[in-house]
Amino acid sequence: MRSGGLFDLVGKRQRVATIDKEIEDPAFWNNPQKAAEIQKERAVVAGVLEEFDGLEGRLADSLELLELAEAEGDAEVESEIEGDLTALEKNLRRVELARMLSGPNDHRNAFLSINSGAGGTESCDWADMLLRMYLRFAERRGWNTSVTEYQPGDEAGIKSATVEVTGTHAFGYLRAEVGIHRLVRISPFDTAKRRHTSFASVFVFPEVDDDIEIEVRDEDLRIDTYRASGAGGQHVNKTDSAVRLTHFPSGIVVACQNERSQHRNKATAMKLLKARLYELEMEKRQAEEDVLHAQKKEIAWGSQIRSYVLQPYRMAKDHRTHLDVGDVDRVLDGDLDVFIEAYLIQAGDEKPA
Repeated sequence: MRSGGLFDLVGKRQRVATIDKEIEDPAFWNNPQKAAEIQKERAVVAGVLEEFDGLEGRLADSLELLELAEAEGDAEVESEIEGDLTALEKNLRRVELARMLSGPNDHRNAFLSINSGAGGTESCDWADMLLRMYLRFAERRGWNTSVTEYQPGDEAGIKSATVEVTGTHAFGYLRAEVGIHRLVRISPFDTAKRRHTSFASVFVFPEVDDDIEIEVRDEDLRIDTYRASGAGGQHVNKTDSAVRLTHFPSGIVVACQNERSQHRNKATAMKLLKARLYELEMEKRQAEEDVLHAQKKEIAWGSQIRSYVLQPYRMAKDHRTHLDVGDVDRVLDGDLDVFIEAYLIQAGDEKPA
């Protein structure tokens, strides 16, 4: 185990001990929602530790048996132990991935936002394909999703969409998808059947707990209501239930239209606004650290993180890890684990000590 992983495991044990002390305090239960969140965190961390300890014990046993088998020249037992070690290696990779999901917000739910780039209908259609891909990815993981904002394209696809994703480590996994995604294909909208390149951006924000204070002053906020459009059921075009919030100091604009109730849409939009403001503050702090480590890479057009090529060959390639998958259709159907896991492990290895 690398030293970084060992120190992280020590930190996890300390965190479990700290939570256990908090639980012993009668005041811990005064806030049931916060208590439930902390208990959930403890269960996740304790699960990682338990699995690691189990693997460590199995590894010690296997190495001891292997030493005896080699001494006795028992080739059959040696072969059996080699199989056990291969299985241990796979399980260790899962534990290693769990170590990568130990950031302060990785255990939180997430808001995922998709925006089409330049290119009109082509990019709008590509953004819609990405929306489907992430909804399928969430479904594969057993997460719950709710499309809180949806702006259809003029002819096809979407200009933008925001999805609330609820599930274990939703933010931890989805943060690996932040950046520019590039599609190369023969355009279904081009009668000349020419090859087109389209771009869309993906941003992910952690859902902010109620106990984290994010100040939003009334005088800094403009609230607009309007009739929803696009997906959402028969009610969406009948009342001014959709809500748009504009936060003047930051320039952030968020919207929600998926509920019948204007009050519920406002509450969800406020939750998203606070998540965006929290992430903005975290980015400011991270930028200060990155000045020291010189590692920050700006997300901008032309610096795509992944390409999905449908013509002249078929391949999905991640430009950060250099991992490529030939079955691009499987990737577009939500099979993203291999890309996300490779990125998280690489990012963890590149963290400055």
